[in-house]
Amino acid sequence: MKKILIVFAIIIANFTIEAQVKTPQSSPKATIMQAVGLTDVEIVYSRPSARGRAVFGNLIPFEKVWRSGANENTTISFSDDVVISGKTLKKGKYSLYTVPKIESWDIIFYKTTDNWGNPEEWKEENVALRATVKPETLNKSVETFTIGISGLDNNFAFLEMYWENSYAAVKFEVPTQQKAIANIEKVLAGPAAGDYFSAAQFLFQSNGDNAKALVYVNKALDMSKDKPFWFNRLKSLIQAKLGDKKGAIETAKASLAAAESAKNQDYVKMNKDSIAEWNKN
Repeated sequence: MKKILIVFAIIIANFTIEAQVKTPQSSPKATIMQAVGLTDVEIVYSRPSARGRAVFGNLIPFEKVWRSGANENTTISFSDDVVISGKTLKKGKYSLYTVPKIESWDIIFYKTTDNWGNPEEWKEENVALRATVKPETLNKSVETFTIGISGLDNNFAFLEMYWENSYAAVKFEVPTQQKAIANIEKVLAGPAAGDYFSAAQFLFQSNGDNAKALVYVNKALDMSKDKPFWFNRLKSLIQAKLGDKKGAIETAKASLAAAESAKNQDYVKMNKDSIAEWNKN
């Protein structure tokens, strides 16, 4: 009897899981991913609809902080620092809040993003940036709340919000010129130490041309002031692969000393093990 009850309970549990009803969300989730110049912008939000209700001044009261959407936080992420209203907003992820008013809107980038809607306690120190913009009246009604990024330029774009017959937008500037020039200068200056190290590592790990790998790792070491222990570790392995056990031991000793100084026990052990092994032959 007990076994029959257990089996019956399992059947009911499985039926309950399979019978869960799925229905459309009343405020469906949306994700916007947009490159502006060389900066990536991502917005995640839920989109409420008016459904015959008066929105601003009624459903969304004037002069009150609004979560700029529905459900969990509306968030916006920037891959670089951006400039809004002459102020710098550090790269990262923010909750996007607004304070709609008749004559103006405050657009607020808030540091915490794990709130459901508005924070339980609004903390002004969590306001990373606040910008005030003048709203415009649309000549047609927008049923579903919409956030967009438009007016794209290499150096700026506009973060826009539409709902009912209201439109508000704030300009944000991106560091395209600085990033492009820095990248150009880096490329024209030639490979860096890390580039030579990566090339040497690839050749060694893929059983490629180890003689060339040794040339590359030596260039990496020549260009590096502090001679990282992982650079010398790779060089010792390449030397051993090429049959130069004596040279490999000397290089491993340099890597060992640097690893001990950095208190990296993994590299300390690896170098000691290799030195012991190569000394046997």
